Amino acid sequence: MLSLYAANGLVHWTDREIRVRDMMLAHFAAEISAHLKSANPAWDVRRVEAPVLTPRSLISDAYDAGDVFVQQQLSPHDLELVLRPETTPSTYAYMQHLLGAHEGVRLPLCVWQAGKSFRREQDQTTRHMRLKEFWQQEFQCAYAADTANDYHAGVLEPVRRMIATLTGLPARVVPSDRLPAYAEVTMDVEVDNGDKWMEIASISRRTDFPERARFTSKAGQVREVEVKVLEIAIGLDRCVYNWSVAADR
Repeated sequence: MLSLYAANGLVHWTDREIRVRDMMLAHFAAEISAHLKSANPAWDVRRVEAPVLTPRSLISDAYDAGDVFVQQQLSPHDLELVLRPETTPSTYAYMQHLLGAHEGVRLPLCVWQAGKSFRREQDQTTRHMRLKEFWQQEFQCAYAADTANDYHAGVLEPVRRMIATLTGLPARVVPSDRLPAYAEVTMDVEVDNGDKWMEIASISRRTDFPERARFTSKAGQVREVEVKVLEIAIGLDRCVYNWSVAADR
């Protein structure tokens, strides 16, 4: 990882680091899919890629002008676009498309993305990994709120174990120091890289899916159920950085 510009939070990734990131991305996707299906074989797991430029109206109000990069509007008719600070809104849009397309897609449904997100982070040295442009891998796993399965609690140890194995560093699960308004609970996975305990992933139970689930019985009766979302958000750049720290010891 190289800092070649006269600016903090912007890095070049080497061929070796890109290969490690690609390996981690594939491993996380396979392992999380396998874990979900072991808990409930009905899980439908899919990948999507969405535009990095996202309508401002889809971005949470928790992000203000000091947090996101906004495209200049050259005319009053231009749609206000931002460089996404997270992949969630575009994933939700695709999930709503799948569930409403009458193609037999039903809950539980997991859609994941891996790609770049952007935030106006404070200028800090690279070792803090507060990058302005960074890779995320985010899983949005939607399920009926009345299920007996506690998917959130069940995934904490598998994700901790995966991150510890791939980074080669001790990892722990701790309550997040910030609880977003959309979440009932958020837990973080951190690794000890010798300098600090660094957050690598966050795992939340979200309540902000835009729609309720509709189930039709054989008798034709329609039942609406609240939807909850298990979100697993992994910082791939942080995984690679900490793998490099461990590998260079």
